[in-house]
Amino acid sequence: MPLHLIKLCVGAESIKDHEDWVKLRLAQKKAAGEPVEQTHRTRMVPKRVDELLDGGSLYWVIKGQVAARQEILDIRPFTDGEGISRCHIVLKNKVIPVMPRPQRPFQGWRYLPDHEVPEDLKAGAGQVAEMPETLRRELRELGLL
Repeated sequence: MPLHLIKLCVGAESIKDHEDWVKLRLAQKKAAGEPVEQTHRTRMVPKRVDELLDGGSLYWVIKGQVAARQEILDIRPFTDGEGISRCHIVLKNKVIPVMPRPQRPFQGWRYLPDHEVPEDLKAGAGQVAEMPETLRRELRELGLL
């Protein structure tokens, strides 16, 4: 059974904002001649790597709600220039919206068991998938979603 991570998407105002940031970073890496892959640098290295790589995703909290996810492709520990252990979480470039769910702020990342993840927001989810993200957020805040 996969294990997931959950993390605040600091600075993002919406899923589109995060998607635009991903595109920008990938373009910057390409221009610099670096491997064109999305990595997220963290201070702490997850201990449960095998479970995360068994189909896990990184769930992003945007504006107080779990809003989207990206599949985890790899976990790459490294030591920075100051001798501190860190890691890069390598993510699939595609950002997948999920059913919004409130989430209080926290520092760093947390493990998220598979049975606690919100379902993906797919075209088959009816009218909810067609709503603008701001409307979904407002309805969720009102307890109507």
